[in-house]
Amino acid sequence: LTMVGASLLWVGWFGFNAGSAGAANGIAGLAFVNTVLATAAAVLSWITGEAVLRGKPSMLGAASGAVAGLVAVTPAAGFIGPMGSSVLGVLAGLVCLWGVSGLKRLLRADDAFDVFGVHGIGGILGALLTGVLNAPGLGGTGAADFSIATQLGIQFKSVVVTIVVSGVVAFIAYKIADMVFGLRVSEEDEREGLDISSHGEQAYRM
Repeated sequence: LTMVGASLLWVGWFGFNAGSAGAANGIAGLAFVNTVLATAAAVLSWITGEAVLRGKPSMLGAASGAVAGLVAVTPAAGFIGPMGSSVLGVLAGLVCLWGVSGLKRLLRADDAFDVFGVHGIGGILGALLTGVLNAPGLGGTGAADFSIATQLGIQFKSVVVTIVVSGVVAFIAYKIADMVFGLRVSEEDEREGLDISSHGEQAYRM
């Protein structure tokens, strides 16, 4: 079921990236191709990294690698070339694998679904590398006088602003939710299982 969901996500992402062009034109076609290549490259790099670090690749890792590639290529899809998207995918797979393993342990993050390690790290990587891979010399669609340093600075500022705004809004939302509902259930409810304690249903027969 995980792979069914990941596959549906991959197919649906074409409408997200290519559809953002608003027309069936060259930009949409480029975004479509880049989405395929970056995602496939991220899957391969993630499971290769797993094989090296853990002795074998996993199907869950392949699904996570696909999501990492999709997230990373989204900011860049209509602006970089196919080779650039492949490089971006390889980096996204490896960096996000580190995000859900090494970084997660380092931060001691309570992130059961690895949202930050995949979406957060992948999105930051994609946003920053858009400022590099958009260069015409690297196959991007930037103007002839494109400056990697200038654009990278713009991308970095955008990432910082996004992190600050998201952090402030999330903090306020969490505080409101904590005051109204509470952010954690009791230990007894957690031990019994949320299916029973919160929903009054038993999902699995023991």
